[in-house]
Amino acid sequence: MIALIQRVSEANVTVEGNTLGTIGKGLVVLLGVEKGDTDAQAAKLAHKVTGYRVFEDDAGKMNLNVAQAGGELLVVSQFTLAADTKKGMRPSFSGAAPEEAARLYDLFCDHCRQAGLQTQTGQFAADMKVSLVNDGPVTFWLQV
Repeated sequence: MIALIQRVSEANVTVEGNTLGTIGKGLVVLLGVEKGDTDAQAAKLAHKVTGYRVFEDDAGKMNLNVAQAGGELLVVSQFTLAADTKKGMRPSFSGAAPEEAARLYDLFCDHCRQAGLQTQTGQFAADMKVSLVNDGPVTFWLQV
């Protein structure tokens, strides 16, 4: 399971012109599910994302997690994160897990909410438009 997280000052996701999720300060989480991913991995990655210290404290150091910084989450499913790009000029998606991805995506979001974070989402498997203002820029690839 992969999470590409971006620290943002604002972000939103739309489908067919309808806004589904909007956040101010927080993290955009692009979530990719791979074959073999488990419920335990979804819980572990949610714990890592919600606890990852990428927001600045009063001294200007990245010492605060999203909750400590008063932020929110916008979680967007992103199967392309599971692509194999090692060979050729076209990605292979044989490592993606479409049969389990929706359930694990929902489970990940539930874990984030249980951690007390306001969690907005996109629409699984839809053609989404994501707009964001990356703050920093700060972007990290997390994998469990």
